Amino acid sequence: MKREEVAKKIGTSAAIIGRYERNERTPSIDIAKNIAEALEVSLDYLVGDTTVLLKDKKMLYRIELLQKINPDYKDRILYMLDVMLKDAQNNTLQDKLA
Repeated sequence: MKREEVAKKIGTSAAIIGRYERNERTPSIDIAKNIAEALEVSLDYLVGDTTVLLKDKKMLYRIELLQKINPDYKDRILYMLDVMLKDAQNNTLQDKLA
């Protein structure tokens, strides 16, 4: 996405976006949040605190739900998810080796 497009989405100028990119200025937290929303990334991703780019809103919703449930249920769900993920990885590897 071009600077002009980001600037338009958040209500500023492309020159200001350029200053943010060159670390000549630091956006306020509200502006940074707006930039993250315009780019469809998390604020953590925008500032480099994570390498995971989570654009799937349904997955994000599931993670939010998981954080709110009883820890015992959460542990069981995560255990089952780990088993299923490991199985999926093994199947993918087997497909590649076949």
